[in-house]
Amino acid sequence: MSQFVAISNKKATFDFEILERLETGMMLSGAEVKSIRAGRASLKGSYVAVLSDGPYVMDLHISEYTPAGLKGYDPTKKRKLLLNKKEIEKLEKAEKTSGLAIVPLKLYAKKGLFKLEIAIAKGKKLHDKRQSLKSKSQNLEIKRALKHF
Repeated sequence: MSQFVAISNKKATFDFEILERLETGMMLSGAEVKSIRAGRASLKGSYVAVLSDGPYVMDLHISEYTPAGLKGYDPTKKRKLLLNKKEIEKLEKAEKTSGLAIVPLKLYAKKGLFKLEIAIAKGKKLHDKRQSLKSKSQNLEIKRALKHF
């Protein structure tokens, strides 16, 4: 199976300046995997927290897979991330640093397994966001001008 982006978090790249990216595995149930393959997941508002027993992704919304018939399913439960010790220490250090956040960027399939791309990121200020929008609109105008030229 080739690598494809199933779900991405576009808001994260707008709100944060990405410093470093990591690819992680995730512990999922079979019904959750089927729901993700159907495109019924959302990274909006999700974040990564390092708890006492390891890193978890919080508020990752995976809708219930109705044919599974699960009773009391919580779509936004915390899900454990699979990382090695060095990567976990890196995340702990980033979490303790003021002004840094750990945000999920993409959820995709790679060789039959679902991977979550997370990033250590720094929050953008309002003027940085305005600058991003300004440069994006300028690039669009340039593309339009070249298209008609």
